[in-house]
Amino acid sequence: MRNLTFLLAMAITALAQNEMQWRDVTEWGVEGRGWADQERTRWFDRFPVKAEGKVTKAVWSLSRHSAGMMVRFKTDATTIRAKWKLLSSRLGMPHMPPSGVSGLDLYARDSKGQWRWAAATKPNKQNMEATLLSGIAPGMREYALYLPLYNGTESLDVGVLKGAKFESLAPRKAKPLVFYGTSITHGACASRPGLAHPAILGRRLEIPVINIGFSGNGRMHKEVGDLMAELDAACYVIDCLPNMNATTVAERCVPLVQQLRKARPNTPIVLVEDRRFANSWILPAKSKFHDDNQAALQKAYKQLQAAGMKKLHYLQGDHLLGDDTEGTTDGSHPNDLGFLRQADAFEPVLRQALGLK
Repeated sequence: MRNLTFLLAMAITALAQNEMQWRDVTEWGVEGRGWADQERTRWFDRFPVKAEGKVTKAVWSLSRHSAGMMVRFKTDATTIRAKWKLLSSRLGMPHMPPSGVSGLDLYARDSKGQWRWAAATKPNKQNMEATLLSGIAPGMREYALYLPLYNGTESLDVGVLKGAKFESLAPRKAKPLVFYGTSITHGACASRPGLAHPAILGRRLEIPVINIGFSGNGRMHKEVGDLMAELDAACYVIDCLPNMNATTVAERCVPLVQQLRKARPNTPIVLVEDRRFANSWILPAKSKFHDDNQAALQKAYKQLQAAGMKKLHYLQGDHLLGDDTEGTTDGSHPNDLGFLRQADAFEPVLRQALGLK
């Protein structure tokens, strides 16, 4: 009986495959892929090929991850499937599940035009094929599919049943928010890609996002600043303090901001303090690390203000993850609750910087 059930399931799957029409997302493009017209080693790399040898080896390696990328489409399909090939066989991490590291995350607009979560995936191999959602209520909808945060994407196809309407939506031409930061910006430790705070803010503000967070390597490097300056951003967000110390903040912050301002005189820039370790209340050395870092950033901010720097904004870090110590996975990296709280803290500052209500 079990063998019969298995064979029947296989037959149904095979039949469904024959009835699917597959679309390669590279045919219409993904959002979050900056420098879109420049040569890449792989299509889903975050940095163009010219960055290799200019940025550090660690940054270059991490730039192969598809963090922050998202593809949009409309369909009236009652079933949506996806096929994606991953760069690395490391599908998860000890503190972050495969669904966030290597998975896809689907959102849809509801009848009021609001983004609502719809489906996530549970990757268990490098070459994945999965049903994202089945039994969908009738009607044409807009969808947003987020790509893996901590793995590279080699290919991605979206499938719907033959006969279903499907409309590919090209990346929006609006200027993007550009987030430069650490593992937290990169997306650790969201349970799924749509819950990293840059993705949350992109949905709330209805604006494209480019994520150049690099785990352990967001250090205000000039070479990264050179690349950022090429992007015509709506706003630059610099959130690197967790990977720095007071000395490097003092050395690099003012030059990086001046570098961006020289290239983009009218683009808002937001400086972000580091969140505090959730257990820094009981660990004096960690508390002092944050105190020193934040003092260095505040000094740089005041120096830039005194020099007449305009459109420069500042976000304090003490309450980014809340005050109850429940906002992290490991004391450092936000869990899903922490990312929502962080988005809540970022949103009013970004609205002010962008001139939004």
